Amino acid sequence: MQRITVTLDDTLMEELDKVMAQRGYQNRSEAIRDLARAGLKTMKVSDQPDQPCVGALVYVYDHDSRELSKRLTRHSHAHHHLTLSTLHVHLDHDSCLEVALLKGKGGEIQEFATDVTSERSVRHGQLVLVPETGQERSTEHHHQK
Repeated sequence: MQRITVTLDDTLMEELDKVMAQRGYQNRSEAIRDLARAGLKTMKVSDQPDQPCVGALVYVYDHDSRELSKRLTRHSHAHHHLTLSTLHVHLDHDSCLEVALLKGKGGEIQEFATDVTSERSVRHGQLVLVPETGQERSTEHHHQK
């Protein structure tokens, strides 16, 4: 392990300390290592659009918006090869939440997410994208005894 020195402004340090307290980190090094790993995974997916990934796209939309449901369905059908599963929840009289679990090339998943979340009357959208590793792609599944 290597030791480095990093300079952070006070505001960023306060945010880091809050994250440490919320997540129970023992020290700043642990927190910074986890944040660095997460950032590197995100960059890897962005820099390598062919990287196999799994993802969850969560979005909230106004179900009464003219033709929106049809447009969202068209996006889903156009990217059906990415979709593992979807969940649809009625939040209230006007709002629906959908979660789409996706698997495929990172660039294609990001493109699908952008198409969906940029639709008019989609109020919120967030994609969590995780690159697959060689171990995760294995077709064998083992449990420890």
